Amino acid sequence: MTRMNSDSSNMNDASMHLGSGMAGDKTNANMDDTGEAVRQLNSFLRGEISAAETYRMAIDKAGDSPDNAANVGLLREIQEEHGRAAQAIRDRIRELGGEPSDSSGAWGAWAKLVEGTASLFGGDAGSLKALKEGEEHGLKDYNEGFDDIDATSAELVQNQLIPAQQRHINLLDQLISSVGKA
Repeated sequence: MTRMNSDSSNMNDASMHLGSGMAGDKTNANMDDTGEAVRQLNSFLRGEISAAETYRMAIDKAGDSPDNAANVGLLREIQEEHGRAAQAIRDRIRELGGEPSDSSGAWGAWAKLVEGTASLFGGDAGSLKALKEGEEHGLKDYNEGFDDIDATSAELVQNQLIPAQQRHINLLDQLISSVGKA
């Protein structure tokens, strides 16, 4: 009987230890979840920085001619929206205790390549199509990364960032159509 009590006592000690380990694992999982959210948010941030850079290049390429004024104004508005989106993501990363990326990284190189290629092969419509492809890629990234972020960040993505991407795609479609008719 004593042996049974001893085993029972050891099992209680083991359960208590496992229980506390599980609580520790849950805390680590939360920290891992936060780390994953920050990693994904930084990926979104690099995309937004890249988008703003790409629009700046497109605006520079379009120049200040009066014929382009309306289109350049629209591109500038989209560029500013990407800048605001980047700032909102930076703020959210800081709220989570993370360090926001400060450059577009590989996305910036991709943006320069796409913009340069569009300039060579398509003129204004080609550049607009490249911008639209970038917006579609950003929308896809938001949709695919949605499950890797926390609930508050998901609200930001769902309520602000995805609708902005969709709006940009629609505006670029309109611009592409109008350039095609000109």
